[in-house]
Amino acid sequence: MNCPAPLLYVRTSMLDMAYEAHGPADGEPVILLHGFPYDPRSYDGIAPALGEQGYRVLVPYLRGYGPTRFINTQVMRSGQQAALARDLLDFMDALSIAQATLAGYDWGGRAACIVAALWPERVRGLVTGDGYNIQDIAHSHEPQAPETEHRLWYQYYFHTPRGVAGLTAHRRELCRLLWALWSPSWAEGPSQYEQTALSFDNPDFVEVVIHSYRHRFMYAPGDPALESIEQALAQQPPISVPSISLCGADDGVGPAPEEDDDLAHFSGFYRRQVLPGVGHNIPQEAPRATLAALLELLRPLDPSAASLKLDSFYRARR
Repeated sequence: MNCPAPLLYVRTSMLDMAYEAHGPADGEPVILLHGFPYDPRSYDGIAPALGEQGYRVLVPYLRGYGPTRFINTQVMRSGQQAALARDLLDFMDALSIAQATLAGYDWGGRAACIVAALWPERVRGLVTGDGYNIQDIAHSHEPQAPETEHRLWYQYYFHTPRGVAGLTAHRRELCRLLWALWSPSWAEGPSQYEQTALSFDNPDFVEVVIHSYRHRFMYAPGDPALESIEQALAQQPPISVPSISLCGADDGVGPAPEEDDDLAHFSGFYRRQVLPGVGHNIPQEAPRATLAALLELLRPLDPSAASLKLDSFYRARR
């Protein structure tokens, strides 16, 4: 399902941020955030449907992806969690969005969780892929179970000069491999990959990715301008806004555990839903479940009518 909207841009404090928009300009805002190594195509089965129901749906390209560009050479090409959150907050400010419902997974889920935790007044509701996505960097050196460690091989690879050279020379092949490993049950994944892989040609992709995976293990310093945010995140702040966690049962990075070990991080309404046969790229693999979670938080006036509209939307695009 490929329904890209016209490309728009907004300037933030660090970026000329590219984004796609669906629905009326005066609709209630919904912001959908992709992860690594993905792009807004993950939401092609979601954004148009929400737009047709009257929501203002915005799908940005994160720093280092697609047409998004840093505004000058002095801006640090940081991929740390605070940078992703600052970008989201700046994006909302630049578009005069006081409050929005957020959905994200992987890097995008991290940005959404951080804004929900530190600036809850800006978030009406949160759909997060794989629960509480705020990194506990202070404890990042503690070894995990061997079956968990082996799934993080790519992160350790990026800590080395060989990993930098490998991502630089083989970004398409490496990211294709990650798609296959992380979403082993997603039959449509290989056919969907090339339209997203174009976003990895961004000139800052490698530098942002490498910094992201080094900073989280304290192998690279962060942007000094973002230190106050990182200090706040070190406290592992709870998320108080209404939240739904969607987890892929077949996620090759981190399969959903039987017991929800993120529950204590949510202090408001919260529920977790484990999706059978779904991997890491949750919105693209399970668009209907993601839509249903968003609509649950958005509380449409007539849920049955909303469901009928979604059925019509999907039938029209088969």
